[in-house]
Amino acid sequence: MELICPAGTPAAFHEAVDAGADAVYCGFRDETNARNFPGLNFSREELKEAIAYAKTKGCETFVALNTFMRAGAEEIWYRGAADAIACGADALILADFGLMAHVAEKYPDQRLHVSVQASASNPDAINFLVDTFNAKRVVLPRTLTIADIARIGKSIRCEMEVFVFGGLCVMAEGRCSLSSYATGKSPNMNGVCSPASHVHYRKHGRDLVSELGEFTINRFPEGEAAGYPTLCKGRFDIADAKGYAFEDPVSLDVMGELEALKAAGVSALKIEGRQRGKAYVAEVVKVMKAAVNSPPERRGALLARLHSMSEGQKTTSGAYEKRWR
Repeated sequence: MELICPAGTPAAFHEAVDAGADAVYCGFRDETNARNFPGLNFSREELKEAIAYAKTKGCETFVALNTFMRAGAEEIWYRGAADAIACGADALILADFGLMAHVAEKYPDQRLHVSVQASASNPDAINFLVDTFNAKRVVLPRTLTIADIARIGKSIRCEMEVFVFGGLCVMAEGRCSLSSYATGKSPNMNGVCSPASHVHYRKHGRDLVSELGEFTINRFPEGEAAGYPTLCKGRFDIADAKGYAFEDPVSLDVMGELEALKAAGVSALKIEGRQRGKAYVAEVVKVMKAAVNSPPERRGALLARLHSMSEGQKTTSGAYEKRWR
């Protein structure tokens, strides 16, 4: 199975390639990209140079244009697709059906992957995208079980890619309204989930309080590590209990399920983390490449090295084992 690795900067891109990535995914420094954060992403020239470097190492590059087009400003996304193709992108990762239609018509030989943001999670939806836009691969949402993936794999006519490590989105991806509600900025339109411009921390007695927009997300007693405030990983008073209402602030890790994923028909394993630094990317890719190429009995010792780099230094199998509260 291919290892698909993240890069939010040219430096991280080089680290991912050198660490053994089969493909690296990245995006432009604008609203076409669902990781549209200050200080991240690529200019056109940076992308061209990165793709050229990857090709010398036998590594592919996937360019994510994975937000939904803004009415009246479609040209921004059309130009992004044209520039990515001109730079030599091996595949475009798209969410918007209109952009898929544009690419399929204008660039019929360009490989198209369906972004997780498209939220295509059943055979009818996926085969529609294959038949209509000639999609070659679908990135499945992180809310599916292995049994779900296996059932889908038997009925679709394209490759399947799944997230196996990194940040865990618990929403119906491509349909999240929580960040929009709190900040007015949409993950699916503006490319920013819980934008840093709306994040605040303040002291309240001995506690550290985190806020997103006008909402208090968490309160950390002295000595507890403070997490980044996203609504879906907030700690709230719920009836008589206090805790994380949707999901704990932990990282996804399903590397222990590699044999089951392969049997389900998965052809590509994806690491989340385009907002992470180059040292994180280098270590995670190196360890996971070794794990993929190792027998099951050796993986535990390898993957233990990743726990300290996980969110909250904890991991979860997410929907693979989730018992929803």
